[in-house]
Amino acid sequence: MLLRDGEFKTKLNGITHWIRVAGSENNTIPLVVLHGGPGGNHYVFERTIGPLLSNSRTVIYYEQRGCGRTSKPSDDTNYSIDLLVEDFKSLLRWLDVKKVDLLGYSFGGELALEIAHATSEEINKIVLSGPSLINTEINKMVQITGFCSVVDHQMYRQMQDVLNKGLNIDETYNKFWELVDSKSVDLLLFQNQDISKKNRKMWEESNLENTGLMLKALQKNPVAIPLLERLKDINHQSIIITGVFDRNTGIPISTLIHKELRSSEIILFNNSAHFPELEEPEKFNGTVQEFLDRGEEL
Repeated sequence: MLLRDGEFKTKLNGITHWIRVAGSENNTIPLVVLHGGPGGNHYVFERTIGPLLSNSRTVIYYEQRGCGRTSKPSDDTNYSIDLLVEDFKSLLRWLDVKKVDLLGYSFGGELALEIAHATSEEINKIVLSGPSLINTEINKMVQITGFCSVVDHQMYRQMQDVLNKGLNIDETYNKFWELVDSKSVDLLLFQNQDISKKNRKMWEESNLENTGLMLKALQKNPVAIPLLERLKDINHQSIIITGVFDRNTGIPISTLIHKELRSSEIILFNNSAHFPELEEPEKFNGTVQEFLDRGEEL
């Protein structure tokens, strides 16, 4: 198709997906943005950092199956990395372009790497912002430690009681998420709590809900060979943008990914936690634009 700005609903791999094109007049390699969650949406991104990016690039938003404004599969368990990759391949056919760049934030960064591994020829460059490795113990330990570092004294004592039970990492992780409230989650995800309030307000006004079904399915049916063991096969030029205060995935996960990728660099954002695109949008936009405009060599 000839790319033109607008919102579209089209069936990809049997699921009606929401897609939005912005900045088509820039006629650049399309930058496909992959949202996090798992189970999130693009509502906040397209109203904050998105317009900065589409001022000079062609930006493609799409929401994954069962997410945001995209239809749910008829079977609540019909989520997997393989299915998400197949959905993306259908998106590429719909776009009818030779190459795309990828920008994935949080779980979207993990998905971007899975897509690049599976569809190498169609991917040009990769931008990862606070990427996750959701089924790894280290990612869970980062969040466990992160919560302990930000919650109030009363909540910390409850968490200490959980830690003293001698549970395994998965059990501890699940108990922590049962304990925490929205304030604790905001403290985990954001360094600037004024930004977190604006983010939460937009979450509420969107009326878009994360059902939790995708996360549950991905945790129950992990990929056969962990992504971390396949990253060495990804040759694309990549940058990893990480907030130094990211307590959700952060420097440990970004470092692991960076060590395994063949052509990557880490760029630290000194005033951000998990969402540098929201806490330092101008710097984020400049970093992404410079990287995508750059020549072939890192």
